[in-house]
Amino acid sequence: QVQLVESGGGLVQPGGSLRLSCAGSGGTFSMLNMGWFRQAPGKERELIASTTGSGMTSYIADSAKGRFTISRDNTKNSVYLEMSNLKPEDTAVYYCAAVRSYGNFFAGSHAVDHWGKGTLVTVSS
Repeated sequence: QVQLVESGGGLVQPGGSLRLSCAGSGGTFSMLNMGWFRQAPGKERELIASTTGSGMTSYIADSAKGRFTISRDNTKNSVYLEMSNLKPEDTAVYYCAAVRSYGNFFAGSHAVDHWGKGTLVTVSS
């Protein structure tokens, strides 16, 4: 059973930066396509970033382009989300996600195979 554990969330001021990490276990990590979703209060869970098992292909949502970067280190069974120039509207619980078929990331959160428990990011002065 694949398990995902996020870390790195917290309180940050507008304009600040954070790095989220997600450690995977229980499967062959390099075969998993990995991504990050977020869910703000009262809103649906949305895909923010994703990357294929090899890391050769990635996607960043328009709301995060130029500010967020996704990367992975298969030797450490980890995926990262580097966030900069954070805005109050980035406040949300951020979830690490894994899918076996990369296209499932774009089919909605219901198509995700594995979820982490989430880490809260609060952007506030």
